Amino acid sequence: MAAAVAMSLPRTDFLQKSLSQRVTSSSLRGGFFNGFSVHLRPANRRRDFVNLVVASAAESSGTVISKSAGGRFYLNFTGFPFPLGPFLNRRTIRTEAVKDCIWLFEQEQALGFSSVSTNIRMTVIKLKSGGLWIHAPIAPTKECIQLVKELEAPVEYIVLPTFAYEHKIFVGPFSRKFPQAQVWVAPRQWSWPLNLPLEFFGIFRSKTLLDEDTSTPWANEIEQKVLSSPEVGIGPYVEVAFYHKKSRTLLITDAVIFVPRQPPECISKESLLASAKNGLAVKILSKGKEVSQEPVVDNKMNRQKGWERMVLQILFLGPSNLLEPNASFAQMSQKLIVSPIVKTLVFSKVPEKVRDWIDRITRDWQFKRIIPAHFAAPINAGRSDFLAAFAFLDELLGERYVTRPSLALLFTSLMGKAASYFPPDDMKTLSSLDEFLVSVGAVKKTVSGRKRL
Repeated sequence: MAAAVAMSLPRTDFLQKSLSQRVTSSSLRGGFFNGFSVHLRPANRRRDFVNLVVASAAESSGTVISKSAGGRFYLNFTGFPFPLGPFLNRRTIRTEAVKDCIWLFEQEQALGFSSVSTNIRMTVIKLKSGGLWIHAPIAPTKECIQLVKELEAPVEYIVLPTFAYEHKIFVGPFSRKFPQAQVWVAPRQWSWPLNLPLEFFGIFRSKTLLDEDTSTPWANEIEQKVLSSPEVGIGPYVEVAFYHKKSRTLLITDAVIFVPRQPPECISKESLLASAKNGLAVKILSKGKEVSQEPVVDNKMNRQKGWERMVLQILFLGPSNLLEPNASFAQMSQKLIVSPIVKTLVFSKVPEKVRDWIDRITRDWQFKRIIPAHFAAPINAGRSDFLAAFAFLDELLGERYVTRPSLALLFTSLMGKAASYFPPDDMKTLSSLDEFLVSVGAVKKTVSGRKRL
């Protein structure tokens, strides 16, 4: 949950146009109209109760970073009305999440010319055939492709698990680097302001991912479940979850996130320090306190401040206090959560659909780790942790579903109170935005057929 950011969007692209540069969350950038993307060869420590169970990146066995920056060039001016940065240079970091089985590839992603960035992640799984199954491709820089080839296995399948633009835009260019690979895409693809075919995005001869499809070439190793909601605005929210049985790993795109205390390694110090500067947004969201205009010195404290500000803008659009982000950041980090934007603008509108998807995932898949497309991964988390992140659905539906694992009910209930809590002051801007979008008809007022109270 952007990459400018970090989550993926549903969401309503109308929202992005209305918010201008304040919309910095990937969770809000789903069906943007694309321009072009060309790859050129270049000449305080806090513990929540839920933290006892959810810990990130525990099984990572090594990180590989290319020593040469020459292969990082990638010309990217796409995304209407705001392009997705970085525009010319994308560093790729490869991490082994499960030994000889799953690798994570990460790049920085920013929204337009803003100082807000996050990481965007591609996950690669080696199948029993010896080939590679690639989830949510990232920009195919020379460095990125070389890191894939170093795995010494053919790319057999390239999978687009969402409709969101920030993930869709790289599928075409990436697949052209591996022309023998099959391309599979989530159903009900759409874009805005023009609903263009996949061919416009450079995606040709693709196959559609179907719910619980047992006929896919990887079905014996990787299972899938589709969340396909009614239209919540100008388009539906679509995301496909996958379960790698051998490693007991759940792959999610934007449905949940785990914000780490420290910034991802792929985010540049320049981006972090730019976010640490006291610009206009900080002045507006400073609660009337005096804002210093002193130059930002490159040190660990300022890089951390930049990261905390990025996170709060990604999650809330207009957090209550950017000048002193520590308290709100502590509330939102180090636990498995649903992004406030996705929760407010999408999942709260279609709770029955989401509940069904979540219950089917937790009923059928005994996962022990989760890999989302943004923020921290892998996350050591199981079914109780996943259910806890969606505890807000119980309040909306007014009932618990019997399909939940019975032994986890009490624990999940206790954890859910922590996982679903968002600072009320930080939620004010997002709540007001939701009310505005409903009032102008950009977001539907009904909640899966029930009127909102």
